Amino acid sequence: MAMGRIHSWESMGLVDGPGIRTVIFLQGCRLRCRYCHNPDTWELCGGGTLESPEETVNRLMRFKPYYGADGGVTFSGGEPLLQKEFLTEVLALCKSRGIHTCLDTAGVGCGGYGEILKNTDLVLLDVKHYTPEGYQAVTSRSMDAYEEFLDAVRDSGVVGLGGAGFPTGRKWQMTHDAVSPDGVKFVCCNADEGDPGAFMDRSVLEGDPHSVIEAMTIAGYAIGAHQGYIYVRAEYPIAVHRLQVAIGQAKEYGLLGENIFDTGFSFDLELRLGAGAFVCGEETALMTSIEGKRGEPHPRPPFPANKGLFERPTLLNNVETYANITWILNNGPDKFAAIGTKGSTGTKVFALGGKIANTGLVEIPMGTPLRTVIEDIGGGCPNGKKFKAAQTGGPSGGCIPASLIDTPMDYDSLGAIGSMMGSGGLIVMDEDNCMVDIAKFFLEFIIDESCGKCSPCRIGTKRLYDLLTKITEGNGTLEDLTTIEELCEHIKQSALCGLGQTAPNPVLSTLHHFRDEYIAHVVEKRCPAGVCKNLLHFVIDPGKCKGCTLCAKNCPANAIMGAVKAPHVIDPNKCIKCGACMDNCRFGAISKH
Repeated sequence: MAMGRIHSWESMGLVDGPGIRTVIFLQGCRLRCRYCHNPDTWELCGGGTLESPEETVNRLMRFKPYYGADGGVTFSGGEPLLQKEFLTEVLALCKSRGIHTCLDTAGVGCGGYGEILKNTDLVLLDVKHYTPEGYQAVTSRSMDAYEEFLDAVRDSGVVGLGGAGFPTGRKWQMTHDAVSPDGVKFVCCNADEGDPGAFMDRSVLEGDPHSVIEAMTIAGYAIGAHQGYIYVRAEYPIAVHRLQVAIGQAKEYGLLGENIFDTGFSFDLELRLGAGAFVCGEETALMTSIEGKRGEPHPRPPFPANKGLFERPTLLNNVETYANITWILNNGPDKFAAIGTKGSTGTKVFALGGKIANTGLVEIPMGTPLRTVIEDIGGGCPNGKKFKAAQTGGPSGGCIPASLIDTPMDYDSLGAIGSMMGSGGLIVMDEDNCMVDIAKFFLEFIIDESCGKCSPCRIGTKRLYDLLTKITEGNGTLEDLTTIEELCEHIKQSALCGLGQTAPNPVLSTLHHFRDEYIAHVVEKRCPAGVCKNLLHFVIDPGKCKGCTLCAKNCPANAIMGAVKAPHVIDPNKCIKCGACMDNCRFGAISKH
């Protein structure tokens, strides 16, 4: 049993954590801060009294009627992390007895904080200074312990949740290490949510904008930046308004601005509104737009971490990534890493839409099977229809067929089957969807949103669209399928930015998993799903037709013939395939093939 050296006990309200707190000041601190208000706690072996973890927790239990269910205990100092063994034991006991725990620390301990953070409910990080020189001047020590904290963020395994899945800690480290010619660095947030059917960022910005603001401030401190920008869609007026209000509140309380909490660290945030261009979701195009220029991507390298906004080192994460940061700091990297899979830790929010009974936002651990999302959470396809495919990753993603419904929803598994995580859009399709038409739909979106800077994207995607149109109109050939595959590969290899390089994904994935539908279109000249208008054939079943004449009366092309109370016939040469006859038949006598 480890004995702890306690400097003093004190009861406070709403200071070092939520609710009424019992604060235990532990002896010992390696820092020698110029503004320290309790230097009598510096010496680990001097002063204070020795207590066992059991004695400490028994005493806390006696105080529980005072701090109640909403309060708890805060361990401060000194530096509580210096008494690692004692703190580990006492935190575990507190958790077992339902006591809320808070750790007030500067992060300068003995390393190996996994067990400590495992049983800590809240961490209050004491920011000393944001530069190595300033930190040394204030504390008389180097920032090595702070660097260890950055490593802990990286080791937690959290990845960027904007689609690519780049490790967040590595990106922060790269930006931190980058050298700016004048010392200026920037923090940016990508809130330009442009994927069809995606609304995850909107939910966070409207519901808890402070989570993003707080995380960006932490990021600014971490990399040595003093200015941040949130790039948000102008089509989100409520989100924009609430961000403006939240930024104003943060400034009012001294959480943004000059010399935050008298630490010497300054950080400010500004909003930049996007005009809805899909390409501005690409990081270099986003930064160009913030600069007031046309939103066009640039070749990489140099990467934004080294030369980004205004040609200065820039950290860019999306809304969901920032929203996870404070949770990780409060709960510890180990708790985050314990969720999900080894390669994709944590959770992911998906916008569930399309042919699904339960639409909306769903947050699941990484690695959750697609079947669980579709059947258990989404409630399956409505009207008894069979699940056919799911599109993940938006226009840059791929279609997952029903045969792969047990695929885990993580970066590696989705990539292995030709799809991708993307920002989190998940569109469900049933048996009535034509996969050739789906590929054509997403390609049309890409064409409309392309910046046109590079010819593979500007010309290549238009050529792909023309070939798909040819197929859906009944004029396609088997040679066209070969041409499509070759063109897709050329675009992937030569497009300038990530959006152009991933543009062919919907075409390639549908062609791979639903090739039989493409064959039916080009060889049999039919659409199995009955979607492609030019390939439809409307037929009247003489056994079901009652000769009511409703179909003939509503046919705009006068293509239906027949006497009253006698079976009718459709003239295929006159039929314009509008479907009006089928919509007006009361006896289910008309079908499309």
